[in-house]
Parts: sequence; C-alpha cells; structure tokens
Amino acid sequence: MSASIDRQLEEGLAQLGIVAEELALQRLLELLALLHKWNRAYNLTAVRSLDEMVIKHVLDSAAVLQAVTGPRLLDVGAGPGLPGLVLAILKPEVDVTLLDSNGKKVRFQRQAILELKLGNVTAVQQRVERFVAPEFDQVISRAFASLADFVLMTDPLLKPDGEWLAMKGRVNEDELASLPASIVLREQQVLQVPGDSANRHLLRLGRTG
Repeated sequence: MSASIDRQLEEGLAQLGIVAEELALQRLLELLALLHKWNRAYNLTAVRSLDEMVIKHVLDSAAVLQAVTGPRLLDVGAGPGLPGLVLAILKPEVDVTLLDSNGKKVRFQRQAILELKLGNVTAVQQRVERFVAPEFDQVISRAFASLADFVLMTDPLLKPDGEWLAMKGRVNEDELASLPASIVLREQQVLQVPGDSANRHLLRLGRTG
C-alpha cells in the first residue's frame, strides 16, 4: 500500500475524530488492498481506485462510528461487508454480523474475516426475510431498500429497545412519512465524510414507547 493511501486514511480518520490503534489502521489498509484485488475479478463495487475506496467505503463507513454501541450489530445488505467490517475493525468490542444474499460478496466477507483475523465478525449468506437469529441491539444499513422496507423487514431481528441506523444520501421526506406509526425518528445527523462532497446522512430510528 502506498504512503499516500496510508496518509489519506490516517488524516481522514483524524478529521472524523477517530483515534485508531496501529492494528486497526493495518487492518483497514489490508481490507482496502483485499477489496481492490477482489474487485478486479469479481466486480464487488463500482468504486475502482484505492483513493476513492478510502473515501467512499472506509471513511464513509467510519463516519457513523460514534453511533455504534452494540454490543450486537447486524449489517443488512452488507455487500462486500460495508460498513460492518470497518466498524468491527474500529470497535473490536462490538459483535458484528454481516448479512447478504449475494454469494460472491459473502465469499469476500469471509476471506476478509479470515485474513484480517476478525474474531468479532460473522458472515451470513441469506435473504433477510429468511434470516433467523437472536435479536440484535442495533441494525445498520448503508444501501438497503427503502426506509420502510428496511425497518419492516428487519423488525423481527431487533430487540424491543433496539435501534435502526440508516445511512442515506439525501433524506427523502416521503420515505420518512411512509414509516409505520410505531417507528420514530430519534435523530437525523449530517455526515461530513472527508474528501466527499456528496450528501450523507445518518437516521437513528426506534420504536415508540
């Protein structure tokens, strides 16, 4: 990995207020290298260059770190493991489950878990509506369906007092209006992703009462 990528990653994390230990930085760089390598053969993401992957994948995922408390987090529609892998590296005390139905993306997740020696991550290939597991404290999604579908499809997987974390571009008021009456928007945060001028938001949702 080039020194410029190292520097871009470290400076970006610093701008997000994240102090990453040396092992975490090394793992993030290894994840980038692995994703870049696999992407050439398996087309896991439309993002091609390493410097763009730092911004669009690693820093974008890391931007929600302060909202992640766990102790059990489910990443739904995780694709190649984002944001789950990044969050698991930066918060090793959180137990992360990656869920996706795409075989090649889950194979990448499992390879990353193996090579990066991530004992706090589990990769599952399954459709969300068929997935059965003990309830999670938080459910996160970066690019999975509409807000209402995200909440309704994962509702059985979230603890009664749990929280949904929806990573979005522009916030669609119609999407918010389509949420069931039993779901409340607790907080809407604008995410400032270093190097990215795109609109990024985090919506924190929970059940009423």
